[in-house]
Amino acid sequence: MEFWIIFTKLLLLVYIAYLAVQTNISHISLVVLSLLVYFCANITLYIFKNNTIKRVLHVLSIGISTAAYLMVDPLFSLLLPLSIVELVAGFFNKKLAMLILSLFPIFYINESLQPLYGLVGGLAFMIFLLTSTYSDRLVKKEAQIDSMRKKLQKLTKNINENTEYIRQSEYTFKLEERNRISQEIHDKIGHSMTGALFQMEAAKRLMETDQQKATDLLQNAINISKDGIENIRLTLKNMKPPTEQVGIHRLKLLIDDINAKQQIKTVLTQEGNLDIIAPIQWKIIHENVIEALTNAMKYSHATQVSVDLKVLNKMIRVEVKDNGAGTDTIKKGLGIIGMEERTASVNGKMIVDSSHGFSVTTLLPLGS
Repeated sequence: MEFWIIFTKLLLLVYIAYLAVQTNISHISLVVLSLLVYFCANITLYIFKNNTIKRVLHVLSIGISTAAYLMVDPLFSLLLPLSIVELVAGFFNKKLAMLILSLFPIFYINESLQPLYGLVGGLAFMIFLLTSTYSDRLVKKEAQIDSMRKKLQKLTKNINENTEYIRQSEYTFKLEERNRISQEIHDKIGHSMTGALFQMEAAKRLMETDQQKATDLLQNAINISKDGIENIRLTLKNMKPPTEQVGIHRLKLLIDDINAKQQIKTVLTQEGNLDIIAPIQWKIIHENVIEALTNAMKYSHATQVSVDLKVLNKMIRVEVKDNGAGTDTIKKGLGIIGMEERTASVNGKMIVDSSHGFSVTTLLPLGS
């Protein structure tokens, strides 16, 4: 705002100096002196931030302009409107009152200057109004930005705190799970093995004196051991998650990670019985999807990528397709060649298409 006000005043000073030279005023030195005094007063005005000092300097500026109008040249009256508007704006914000007060001196100046004064007064008011409106909007925007910055900092802090809480929770869950497994092994398997050991120790002592009793004890020990082995098998089975959950879970984690870190939106869809996908097939699917998504983010200039996993009657079909521009010629780099080799190792097939965007399809036979 201050820049445009100063620039407007400078234009008025140049205009007054120009007219003074054109009219060959004899006391040109007084004109120059008045211009310099007015310029210094107004430059000083924008140095101070105190409102009281600003108002005093506004009054001084009006006094200099009035004195120069009366004693040096009537053209100095053109400097009054903008100074009056600035002074009035420091007390109240009524636009019509500012305009009226800035044009009020028109009744006391030379009639020949009245049209020019009215024009300058109107322009000065419009310039001040535009610059003050722009300045107010700028202040509001800066306040909004500052508020958004504070909110962003608060959200970042909350995210960091939540991330730390999640880490602590994961660690706690792991400890609890380890404690549960340890307790389960102790209660079930430990007791069984201890019972079997007691039975075998007793049978050893009765081997020479009572073979039948020893045989019965050994059979009990065998039965207890079988139960213990079955408990071990069940415990391990319960600990190990299903293979299909591990595979699809890894894919979902990969997609979530990409959506969180990249601008490309990635969508995962699945269909069919995932139970029949073998671990080696999950490994190939996961590695091929990673390679295809990496290529899409690097080269496709796409906004969306879809990952479609379908288990059909005789094969598994995994398609990674983007909505990018595609390409006329497909150059197989190390990435695509690597995908083809991995797929071929289990008698699968790779299909690459670039007619509508770019897609990479992995076909794996069931039972491979």
